[in-house]
Formats: sequence, structure tokens, C-alpha cells
Amino acid sequence: MRTTIIKKTLRVPLSDGARGDGGTTARQLDAALIKVGFKASRELIEHISGVTNAEEYAQDVIRAVKELVGAQAQHNPYFKDFPHNVPDTFEFWAACIEDVAEFNGNLLDLPKYGRVQHTYEEMLARHDELIPSLKDRMTVLHLGGTLDEEITRLYLELAASPIPLGEDDRTLLGELATQRLDVVPEAVPTRENRAILNAARLVAQRPLTGIDTVTDVLRLAAEASGGDVTLREAARFRSFRRPERRALLAALDEVEPSKFGDVNQHREAWKRLGERLHPHEHPFERAQDVFAVARREKTARSFAGQVEMAFADNDPDLALRILSKAPGMLLRSVDRLVRSGASNVAEAVATAVPDVSGRVLVSVLEHLSNREKPDTARVFANRSRKVWIADDARPAIDAAAIVEVVEAELVRRLPDYSSLTVDPEVLDVVVPMSGTATEDGFGVLPRGSKLWLEGDALRFFVHWRQKSKRTDYDLSAVLLNEKFEFKGQVSWTNLKEEGAFHSGDLTDATHGATEFLDLHRDAFGAKYVVPQVNVYAGEGFDDVAESTFGFMSRDLDQMGQPFEPSTVRARSSMRGKGKVALPVMFERQGDLWFGTWLHLYLRGNPWGNRVEQNRDLVKLIASAALHRRYFTVRRIEELFERKGSTSDSTAIHIGLARSESGGVTTVADLGNMLSD
Repeated sequence: MRTTIIKKTLRVPLSDGARGDGGTTARQLDAALIKVGFKASRELIEHISGVTNAEEYAQDVIRAVKELVGAQAQHNPYFKDFPHNVPDTFEFWAACIEDVAEFNGNLLDLPKYGRVQHTYEEMLARHDELIPSLKDRMTVLHLGGTLDEEITRLYLELAASPIPLGEDDRTLLGELATQRLDVVPEAVPTRENRAILNAARLVAQRPLTGIDTVTDVLRLAAEASGGDVTLREAARFRSFRRPERRALLAALDEVEPSKFGDVNQHREAWKRLGERLHPHEHPFERAQDVFAVARREKTARSFAGQVEMAFADNDPDLALRILSKAPGMLLRSVDRLVRSGASNVAEAVATAVPDVSGRVLVSVLEHLSNREKPDTARVFANRSRKVWIADDARPAIDAAAIVEVVEAELVRRLPDYSSLTVDPEVLDVVVPMSGTATEDGFGVLPRGSKLWLEGDALRFFVHWRQKSKRTDYDLSAVLLNEKFEFKGQVSWTNLKEEGAFHSGDLTDATHGATEFLDLHRDAFGAKYVVPQVNVYAGEGFDDVAESTFGFMSRDLDQMGQPFEPSTVRARSSMRGKGKVALPVMFERQGDLWFGTWLHLYLRGNPWGNRVEQNRDLVKLIASAALHRRYFTVRRIEELFERKGSTSDSTAIHIGLARSESGGVTTVADLGNMLSD
């Protein structure tokens, strides 16, 4: 749990050891941290200097930061001189073939192909030490409270998140909830989080809280069965104990019958749950009616169904009157209402916005900002980050009046301030409104966020470790010109292309495997580069033991081995349902690389995915990502300026991470601020 807290918060819990002299260990730790791009704060050094168990404590810290940037593994490329001496592709294949008596056309059968032919130590011996640079990343670790205090703090932060959490954070929240049953958060805004907390209470036979819809109960039952609390995946409900069945049915019995129409959305799941709960064994008539609706023995029209009936009858004004009873759904439907010709939409929105979450307001504002003209193509990403594309046949709409109303509400919600300063590096970071638009990792930003990197070389890497069968991932990149036209590609089928170099194809990851791809700025001839990771064979991204993507930047005179932790700018987990991952894309502008986070997955094929197969789709996605207008910190800054400062308020500084002295509003805090 200590390493988990360090990785999630960059706070190091206090040691519980006795007082003593740990000064030598503290200095050694600080030196070791610098090698992997981290630095201990002054308070952390002073704390370690005064405890007796400093060695074990320091080892925990080092292990956590290495896992954070992916330095815990041995990253051994196929070509041990990489990025130097990368051979021509066909010459390399010929060299692999020449030692076999008969070649059947399958590269994987060649003893020299796809398997590293040297030891990790032999690879290290071919590379000089990294020459430190002022451009190298340096991330500060702060001293936290006691381990118990930090566990509680993290639990409350996750539980109180106003935006849906990502999968890893949901899992962590469930673990912490079982440890903190007696800690009651002031508020749990998202229904998924309520279900996770209630699942822990259900098992412990504690009272359930915050349930007011039938879907709340279904989420709870799915989570308590080890299933998907988001209900995207069908749950296999477990056999519940009698007290658990009674608690679930009692909670269901308290739901207003007017909400029973929501049963229709998950009818089959309700029928399966009914087989586990035996509702007729308990005296809860409303609960029994829920399952009757699922079996179509009783009828209940959902709120959404009433809206659809109004639109089907070509009566958008009736749809607007119905939607006025559900402010959140009204805001989500403004585009359709405007296109359908409904009257007085802006006035209805003005009445609704005070009761709508900041997450919905921001998403609506971002949506309307991109509706002034049709897109070349519409790129959709579901909550699993799987992407598909469709033509944009929608007419452009004029929603200026609605935008003005929504912006005014967001301005009202912003806190008073005396002065505002914003770190330039966060201006183009997207304000997070959902944990599903990003991945777990280090230095990872929400989809659409932009970053810039200095350095002569930009290096991508992918590391994966299989569970039970041979798994072959392929790191590749599509190269595009300024018009998003295909210019070339780098992959296992084309090891080098005008300033771009591949480290060699690895086809088995029993003990972990790493592939690299280098782009040298001065020789790089394309405008855009879209790296991708293809599942060629074996386990998917959700199935392997480990799967991460990241990138580094460095100057060519820095030397160093292929993987240098202090040059890692970001490392992102890859956990998605598709067979092709698109984590990020980069644009070259003069001496800088500008990146845009994507966090997308293409469906791909069951096996044999290659960059040549999806390059046209990648071109459309790259173009759409760069031309889309996102709700960023820059937009927040404009809203703050519109609100105006007041001399008797506090100063606000917005940055990516909290400083050692505190006083920094992080980008994540902005999401919370707008959701109040």
C-alpha cells in the first residue's frame, strides 16, 4: 500500500520506525532518485535522516518510482546498438534465413528472428553512460502523513471524485472501501463510486446508502459479484447470502415506481439477478414489481422513452417540456433540440443549468464549440476507448445563446480570487471530466491534452509481459505530411525511414519484451507521427500481465542506454478491448515536438494486425484529433478573467503538480471545482 500511495500521489507516507541516524541512507536515496528522474523534498530527506529502518523504507520509495516510470524491467532491444547500426529490413531478414537449411516463408520459425541474441549485460556494455542534461525530467516526491492517514486520504479523494474513475482507480477504491468501512465520505457524487462503497457495506452487513434508482441496485449487485460496475459488460451474479438478498431487495423496494422504466435498459441482467435474489421469498412488493417489469409482466415506460415518443411524433417542443424535468438529460439533448426546431431552448437551458453537474456543462460546452461547421469525419470513442468513424451529415447549428448561458453558469461556480497565475505547460491540458478518457500511468494527461518536448530525438517504447501464451506486440508509427497524407511508416516490416529507426521485432514476452522507435528531429522528414501498438498474436491488452507505452526525449550527445528513466516524459498503461492502441500523436514544429494524447483503440483483427492495414483510418483520427476544440485550462483562464478578481480573496496558481510549499491548484482540482 505504501508503494501504491507513492505512485498515485507522489507523497511518501511517514516511516513507523524508531528515531535514529539515517543520514547516510537519505543521501544515497536522493542520489538514486536523481538517476531515475526524481528528487526527494527537503522534508522527506529530513524525515529519512531521523529513522532507524531507513534502508528498507528507502527501498520501498525506489521500487515505487521505478514502477511508476517502467524502470523495474530490463529493457533489452533486439538490436543491441539501437538506435545505431539498425540494418536494412530485407538485408536483416536475409541474414536470419542464411543459417537455416530450408525456409518455409514464416519468419517466426527462424531461430534468430524475434528473439534477443545477446544478454542484457552485453547490450549495456555497448552504450556509454547517459550525459545529464538540464532538459531531463525531475519530479519531486513529498513527505506525506502516516500510512494510515494516507490510506484514508486517498480513499476519501477517490470516493469524492465528481468524475467517473478509470478502471484501475475503481479497483483501488474497492480495496480501500473494505479497509475504511467506518470512514464516511461527506459526499459521493458518482453513482459508480456509491455502488463500490455499498458493495463493501453489503458484504460487511452495513446499511446501504445513496440508492434512489433501480440501476443503483443493479450496479451494486454487479460490483459485489466481481463484475463491471459500469454495466458495460454483462455480470455473472454470484449466489448472495440471505441477509445480502434481503438488503438488496429492501433497497430496491425504496425506489419510486416512476423510475422502474430504467429496468428496460438492462432487462436481461435484471432477469438473471432475479434468479439469484428470489424476490418472492421476501415481503417487498415494489421490488417484486421491478422483476415483473423485466419479465414484461408489467409495463413501465422510461423517461427516455417518453422523450423518444415526442421526437417520433415530430413534437420537439413536447420533448423539451419533458426534458425540463431532468436538467442533465436536457443539457445532453440540446443539439438534437436545436436541430429539431424546438422553441426557447436557451431559456430552458438557463433554468436547468444550476442543477446540472459541472461535468455535463463542460461536455456540452465542448460539444457545441465543435458544431459551428460539419467535421470531415466524426470520430466516436466509447467508455472503453474503442473508436469508430462515421461521416458527419449533421447541419451546422448556431448555439451561441446556449453557449453564453452555460459559460455564465461556469463563471458563477468559479471561486473568488485576488490574482491568477497559470503555468504555461498546462494551458493546453484538457480539464478532466471522466477517468475513462485517460489511462493509468505517469505523466499521462486526458484525451486531447497537448504537451511539448524539447530534444533532438523523440523515442517511443512499448513493454509487455505475457501471462500464459506467446504474445507478439508490434510498435509501429505512421508518418504523415502537413496535409495528413501518408508519407511512410516504421515497423518490423520497415526498420528505418528517413530519420526514424526501429529497435527490432520481438515476438515472445515470457519474461517481458520491449520495442523502441526513434525519431531524429534534424533528419525526420514528416510533419506528423502517429505511433501505434498492434497485437499481432497472443493475448490482448486486457489479458497480458503487463502492457505499457511511453516516450522519452533527449539530445543526441547525451548517449545512454535505450531506456533511461530520467528521460521518460510519460508512461501509460494500455488496457483496452481493441487490437490496435493509439496512445498519442506528435507534430514537429521547428525545434519542438508537440504531442496530443489520444487514448484510443481500434477494433483490428483477431490476429496479424499490421500498420499497413490501418494507416488510412489513422490519418482520419489524427486529423480529427488536431482540429477538435477541447475544453482546456486556457478556457478556464478565460472564464476566470471574465469573472474578475477581488482584492480580499486568495491567490490561485494553476499547475500540473503540487509544489513543496503547497498553494497549487492542479488540473484535477479544476474538474472538482467546476462540479461543485
